[in-house]
Amino acid sequence: MTTKMASSLLKVAVTGLSRCAWHTLPSVRAVSQTVPVGQGVPQSLWKLGRLNHVAIAVPDLEKATALYRDVLGAQVSATVPLPEHGVYTVFVELGNTKLELLHPLGEKSPIAGFLQKNKAGGMHHICIEVDDINAAIVDLKEKKIRLLSPEPRIGAHGKPVMFLHPKDCDGVLVEIEQA
Repeated sequence: MTTKMASSLLKVAVTGLSRCAWHTLPSVRAVSQTVPVGQGVPQSLWKLGRLNHVAIAVPDLEKATALYRDVLGAQVSATVPLPEHGVYTVFVELGNTKLELLHPLGEKSPIAGFLQKNKAGGMHHICIEVDDINAAIVDLKEKKIRLLSPEPRIGAHGKPVMFLHPKDCDGVLVEIEQA
């Protein structure tokens, strides 16, 4: 068999194969591009931003601080008392976000109650930034999300914060913070 014949035979085989394969492919419907993707979805007056921090309640603040600073090599802040929130805080810098170590301050500390139930400590809440906390609060109230205080309070970063009830947020205590 010559090279020319082999080449012709190969072309016939490929052509036949491609015709067979074409007929056995499932049909594919084209998606209409005439309807905007967000049509029918109301635009919110506020937006979620980045994850600001994950808060961890700790029974021993010095030990936890030493773990992140000395063992894991992270930069940690000084301990800051926040009596209006009933906590001591230490922030652990992670580059893309932070950890907030929480320890009880005072008898009415919500962290004391958390540590009563979780002796070893554990994740307490997540904090997500919002671009307009007041609009977010109005909108969340309209959507029947329970808030844990009547008004925003000033948080550890010196910005207004609001906590959302965990029963309305899939079991997670969510803090929103003005960006």
